[in-house]
Amino acid sequence: MLNRVRSAVAHLVSSGGAPPSSPKSPDQPTATSAQPVVTSEASKSPPAKAGSGSGSAGGSGAPTKTGEARASFSRPTFLQLSPGGLRRADDHAGRAVQSPPDTGRRLPWSTGYAEVINAGKSRHNEDQACCEVVYVEGRRSVSGVPMEPSRGQGLCFYYWGLFDGHAGGGAAEMASRLLHRHIREQLKDLVEILQDPSSPPLCLPSTPGTPGSSDPSHLVGPQSCWSSQKEVTHESLVVGAIENAFQLMDEQMARERRGHQVEGGCCALVVVYLLGKVYVANAGDSRAIIVRNGEIIPMSREFTPETERQRLQLLGFLKPELLGGEFTHLEFPRRVQPKELGQRMLYRDHNMTGWAYKKIELEDLRFPLVCGEGKKARVMATIGVTRGLGDHNLKVCSSTLPIKPFLSCFPEYEHCPDDVLVLGTDGLWDVTNDCEVAATVDKVLSAYEPNDPSRYTALAQALVLGARGIPRDRGWRLPNNKLGSGDDISVFVIPLGGPGSYS
Repeated sequence: MLNRVRSAVAHLVSSGGAPPSSPKSPDQPTATSAQPVVTSEASKSPPAKAGSGSGSAGGSGAPTKTGEARASFSRPTFLQLSPGGLRRADDHAGRAVQSPPDTGRRLPWSTGYAEVINAGKSRHNEDQACCEVVYVEGRRSVSGVPMEPSRGQGLCFYYWGLFDGHAGGGAAEMASRLLHRHIREQLKDLVEILQDPSSPPLCLPSTPGTPGSSDPSHLVGPQSCWSSQKEVTHESLVVGAIENAFQLMDEQMARERRGHQVEGGCCALVVVYLLGKVYVANAGDSRAIIVRNGEIIPMSREFTPETERQRLQLLGFLKPELLGGEFTHLEFPRRVQPKELGQRMLYRDHNMTGWAYKKIELEDLRFPLVCGEGKKARVMATIGVTRGLGDHNLKVCSSTLPIKPFLSCFPEYEHCPDDVLVLGTDGLWDVTNDCEVAATVDKVLSAYEPNDPSRYTALAQALVLGARGIPRDRGWRLPNNKLGSGDDISVFVIPLGGPGSYS
């Protein structure tokens, strides 16, 4: 039984009704295939090896500007694709599953990864992924004395990121290279604080060169300003650092959207393992779950026009100028018709979870801010996700109204214990539910020895194959003959046993 499961996964990965393409490609990876960005950036600053998954991204300096030009198609460097492998990865007809090769260094913690291109939805695969071990060197000590650049005083964090691009792959590619750098920069002030078991200081000393910077008394103690204050945990400092990193990444995209081909936007699902704790940050409609002995623990939720209806409506209510006189912030079961003026119709406002009746007025004839259901729900009839990075140039169709004010770059957070964590872009979750993922986890992992590091790659491949389906006369089909996912599909499987448990 075990051998049948293994051979079935291997056969589907290598064939799937497509031209042969195995993760164990015999072609030797070249310098051009291993770099998803053009080499012009290397002359500006040392690369952070974004997406390499095999080394430290602890280079000095803050995130830098992107290169002047960018390759039209790129895949994560840890896939080590040869030119032939890149062509197979870009084949919409074959849709061969791609995974890191078994040869060479594995991803941290023997993480499994698999991806497949869409069935023609876009020209290229607009998903991107990154897996890194990142070293953080402290910027200063809490006492105000600059720290010596000793690696023994720094911190390391493990990082996984999935980025689902839309309206182009530029934003996802940029985020996959730079977001972990922004996180590293935000953590530099916290290196000593996070390693100190005492409560975080209320204020940090002034930066060198400013008045009072050499006087330790300027460090305000916990009781200096108020008789009592809110308790701030070390975990909340890490969450704040990641939140700021998301915002800074979004601001960098806004600055560089002209001339650097940072087109479109992207959803971002990120996992950070730091000092024994795992942080899951999600902005968009990708999702993460933990499977613990068959039990399913959601670690994120989707951010869509439906799930964030009340936030969007409140913003439209408080700032009606953002609606441009073209939209109404109210929700109705369907589009209001002119003949219904004066009648009482069901509606929902920003402060309501239920429905009530109101008299239809002239402004209610405007198009609703949030419309549609499920995967067809849209903000301003344009975009189906409400959190993510980029989209600074996005406008309402046939209008000059910007949509960015209604989109948030801030993620939502969860902490989780040590278990198997599955991350997937919406290409997985559109056709697969949590229970089906949990069943696949149990089936595939039980077919391998517990210490076999390839079991997590096999699991990622099985999840991608299960969502893709097999080619038939009427498109890609699942075993139940329903349509498989025609979207890009990317999956990480992370065994959260900790870095000490794996080579």
